[in-house]
Amino acid sequence: MSNDHSHALMERLGLALPILQAPMAGVATPELTAAVSNAGGLGGLGAGASSPEDARRMIEATRALTDRPFNINVFCHRTPAPDPAGDAAWLHHLAPLYARLDMVPPTRLVEVYSSFMDDDQMLDVLLETRPAVVSFHFGLPAPHQLQALKKAGICLLASATNLDEARRIEAAGLDAIIAQGIEAGGHRGCFDPEPGMPLPPDEHLSTAVLVRQLVLNTRLPIIAAGGIMDGHAIRAMQELGAAAAQLGTAFVACPESAANAAYRARLRSPDAAHTRLTRVLSGRPARGIVSPFIDYGEAPDAPPPAAYPRAYDAAKQLHAAASRRGEHTYAAHWAGQGAPMIREMPAAQLVATLAREWRTA
Repeated sequence: MSNDHSHALMERLGLALPILQAPMAGVATPELTAAVSNAGGLGGLGAGASSPEDARRMIEATRALTDRPFNINVFCHRTPAPDPAGDAAWLHHLAPLYARLDMVPPTRLVEVYSSFMDDDQMLDVLLETRPAVVSFHFGLPAPHQLQALKKAGICLLASATNLDEARRIEAAGLDAIIAQGIEAGGHRGCFDPEPGMPLPPDEHLSTAVLVRQLVLNTRLPIIAAGGIMDGHAIRAMQELGAAAAQLGTAFVACPESAANAAYRARLRSPDAAHTRLTRVLSGRPARGIVSPFIDYGEAPDAPPPAAYPRAYDAAKQLHAAASRRGEHTYAAHWAGQGAPMIREMPAAQLVATLAREWRTA
């Protein structure tokens, strides 16, 4: 069955290889995305942190570099209710860090990113530019958005971290499920609960366990994501029934990515072996290389971080001030548990290397 799924998915996506590059917002660039697609994989661009105008520019820039399909990813979180008391408690906890950087702490936190669910201008951009693939993170979009994208013939993917989320993706009529294991770098794709409902516990399923669960319990093609760094791991996920694999951290060190020198240096260092799932940076669980800022935000006396994406506002202000002094301890150096296996090479060379390993595995 998985073989049929693999062929069907690769045909639908127009891929020569069962390799997807994760659409890491802020790290993936048109150059990286196009290089992966041109090499036979599916490149991806994260638009979750972009305005509709910026997303349009990124899509057009990618189109200028490739005529192959690529993926545009959007965030479908529920915009959190205002919580002035919670925001104030978090800012109070961070006050010593602002003071150390000679900054006056902000008096309020803002929503630095809007959700796709609240942004029909972004929907208009996607309908006008028609990327071959659109993927969703943190949940599913509004029904009218989903219908419009389906009607446009766009291939639709969404991330799931458990079977319940996968079943909701299948019921919504999407084309494939990205099974995001706990090893993955960056933000967990956990769905937000319905308004007024509690957040269900995250079982922290490994990529292998999650893939197997979804293969046995859903009918859609499964794309494995989390901790996959080479062609042997891609083949192993296919042995478990996955149709393809999505790799993120593996591509961060490519020269085409937007990762800065400090980020690249940490990925090369022993620090890369120490990643943690934390809410400190953004307000949502995300895996990155452990830093003094993460430790400070997770101290026993620390209040819960502000809600996503307001916590990001605080972290980004600290990072901007620290960067001006050449300090990078406040940066979000997202990385999966496979980070110590990272290889520095151009994206096309990395895809060719992955393909060679996959074929010989």
